[in-house]
Amino acid sequence: MDLQIVSFKTSNSVLFQQVREIRDVVFIQEQRVEEQDEFDEFEDECEHFLMSYHDQPIGTARWRVVADKVKLERFAVLKDFRGKKYGDQLLQAVLKSAQKENKTMYLHAQLKAIPFYERQGFKKVGDLFVECEIEHYKMIRKA
Repeated sequence: MDLQIVSFKTSNSVLFQQVREIRDVVFIQEQRVEEQDEFDEFEDECEHFLMSYHDQPIGTARWRVVADKVKLERFAVLKDFRGKKYGDQLLQAVLKSAQKENKTMYLHAQLKAIPFYERQGFKKVGDLFVECEIEHYKMIRKA
């Protein structure tokens, strides 16, 4: 299979290291997010996803339960693989997994990603805010 998406917990250190490498490139190097902000205290409670193309890790995301909702986070696809619908497939896998919680889902979307999430049924709520020096909107999607 050309494209593979697996979900796992951080106890799988091999997969989690690959996730860390993707997030390092996308968030820390490209977007200048501080490492201590990118890798947080919630890593162990999240369901993580690793997307690979021809066995090369190319994307990642995670979700976790926050009170009565599910928060989708850390969506990242390596630059060479953006704009090719891989992100759509990653989001679909995350949604399918998170739906088992039967809770409203939300995320903090960077401005440039809002149309991507809107196509998947997310709606902007609230005001623009800044997180890690990047503008975001909160977006929600009913279970």
